[in-house]
Amino acid sequence: MVDLIKKFKAGLLSIMLGIALISGGTYAYFSDNKITDNTFASGTLDLSVNPNTLIDVKNIKPGDSFLRNFTLKNNGSLDIGKVIIETNYTVNDAKGDNTEDFGEHIAVEFLMNMDKHNQPIYKTTLASLKNMSPDAVAKNITIPAIGKEGLPKGASDRLVVKFTFVDNGEDQNQFQGDSLKLKWKFVAMQAKGE
Repeated sequence: MVDLIKKFKAGLLSIMLGIALISGGTYAYFSDNKITDNTFASGTLDLSVNPNTLIDVKNIKPGDSFLRNFTLKNNGSLDIGKVIIETNYTVNDAKGDNTEDFGEHIAVEFLMNMDKHNQPIYKTTLASLKNMSPDAVAKNITIPAIGKEGLPKGASDRLVVKFTFVDNGEDQNQFQGDSLKLKWKFVAMQAKGE
């Protein structure tokens, strides 16, 4: 029985020593900590177009041309990598006799203003422009006009456009009294991340 008590005391002593080592071990070293405050705040893309109405003409006839310019400005806090122009239009067929799309007869020529000697960048029709992919519009029109660097924050660039009611030398009477309402949507795309 004495052996059993000795073993019990030895076991109890081992358990108490283990508890003392574990609890004492957690405070046996120095420590320190710091907490940092972190924020992720996204920037903004804010593209403005001036003027809002690029063209508003009446009584046009085949052969008439109209030169217009407009300014794109980056009012946001992020650089704009490229600008895409989405084209849409509706035709009001006054007499209901159109066999062709009026947009196929309106030529659009994007020009680069080189000290008022407007150099052509790209020429197409409204109908073709409406069906161009966004990448094709950027590649052929806005990147050559604005530049590969895009529009950095605070920067602006002027674009010049020439609209022409193409005189194709044929009977275009079906378009008498018609109107075409053009809508251009300018989409700013961010520059690549760093």
